[in-house]
Amino acid sequence: MTNPRRDVVFPPGRQALYERNRYSPAIRSNGFLFVSGQVGSRADGSPEPDLEAQVRLAFDNLNAILAAAGCTFDDVVDVTVFMVNPESSFEKVWKVVPDYWGGAPHPTLTAVGVTWLYGFQFEIKVIAKLPEQ
Repeated sequence: MTNPRRDVVFPPGRQALYERNRYSPAIRSNGFLFVSGQVGSRADGSPEPDLEAQVRLAFDNLNAILAAAGCTFDDVVDVTVFMVNPESSFEKVWKVVPDYWGGAPHPTLTAVGVTWLYGFQFEIKVIAKLPEQ
């Protein structure tokens, strides 16, 4: 059953994964796109084991959702990242970020260290400003 108050955005080919896990990948609301946390999951939902590859895949999954809504990472205004063991993983994660982040001015950022991410080591969620129609 759909909720007419939620304008859901699905990336191509992954709708079944979101339906199985009972959440929306992104919702359009009041000129913004609110994107659920994206991880470096393969097509079947399993984690990519290599940390750098997992971060790249998380950004690729995020970018697929942004593109489905007509956005790019340049439209992102707020970012929250979650990292397991940030003391040991931060430098490895942050080495990948410039490949996706774009130039200044950068979005706002909150980084949170966590102990568990359902088998993943990195997660990114964003809020983007939808392009004017």
